[in-house]
Amino acid sequence: MSTRRDDLLDAAITLLGTQGTRGLTHRAVDATAGLPAGSTSNYFRTTEALFDAVVERFAHRERENWEEVALGLSPATPADLVAAFAAAVRDSVGPQRTLTLARYAVLVEAAVRPSLRSQLPATGGRVTKYFTNWLRAVGVADPAQAVPILANYVVGLVLHQLSYPDPAFDPQPGLKLLIDSLAASSGRAS
Repeated sequence: MSTRRDDLLDAAITLLGTQGTRGLTHRAVDATAGLPAGSTSNYFRTTEALFDAVVERFAHRERENWEEVALGLSPATPADLVAAFAAAVRDSVGPQRTLTLARYAVLVEAAVRPSLRSQLPATGGRVTKYFTNWLRAVGVADPAQAVPILANYVVGLVLHQLSYPDPAFDPQPGLKLLIDSLAASSGRAS
């Protein structure tokens, strides 16, 4: 069940994902949430407090979305892993586009707000566990070393597609090349 606070934060996430950080004002959040003027400042007195709460809510929503995508997946081969990551990438640039754009806005803002920087590592912990377990399951010898390589590739792939949309976008060839390389270093490719 959604609370008024959640509604305000979801509106803030929508603003971040559609207008970037410059669009994130108390007044704009009120309007986007369809609530009376002053509602956002009743919950979050400063922009800093609003941003900190947005990161927390954003992390919760992204975790929920990731769990929904990942729960049905149990990649056992590199080809399965390619398909799983391709599905996640398509979800990020398609149905979850606004949430993904909000993530990138938060990442950029973290470069200038140390308080956000300290919040972000905890938000990716579960996703990192999935990545590690999946890489281990497909036979990658050192999943801890491979996770940041794969995660950074996916982040760049998604960012590129969001910035320069290609109607013929297919994440699978690049993912296959990378995942096969990681698996080959362990003696197992698709």
